[in-house]
Amino acid sequence: MERKWGINFIRVASLFGLLGVFIGSQMAGEVDYSIRPIHTHVLLVGWLSMFAWGIFYSIYRVKSRILVHIHGVTGMVGAIMLTSGMYFYMLNPFNFNETFTTVYFIVGGSVLLIAFLLFIIVTFFVEKDGRSDQNW
Repeated sequence: MERKWGINFIRVASLFGLLGVFIGSQMAGEVDYSIRPIHTHVLLVGWLSMFAWGIFYSIYRVKSRILVHIHGVTGMVGAIMLTSGMYFYMLNPFNFNETFTTVYFIVGGSVLLIAFLLFIIVTFFVEKDGRSDQNW
């Protein structure tokens, strides 16, 4: 299960990385850096954190599969909701209700916070050997 979540995190991280680079090049091309916080969070939360989690799950075997699964779901949902929530909150391209955008943004950040707390817990459930592949 760890390997499945590992590659899923790396795939989604790659999408976030592409989106972050696109946003950065768009900002540079327009010489408008007003969405720099969105760009930063897409790269830090979406690319860096998810890639790190993916590498962790590709290397280590975790005793509690349910924790891995819950962390995977909260990590993905939280990163997507936080970054899209920032976009909705700052730019509101779809004219959503202000209360909706604020709550969506906060819920996304809260789910991501839970994912980070779960990851801390997951690191204490690494099998004694620690490796998922004995041939290292």
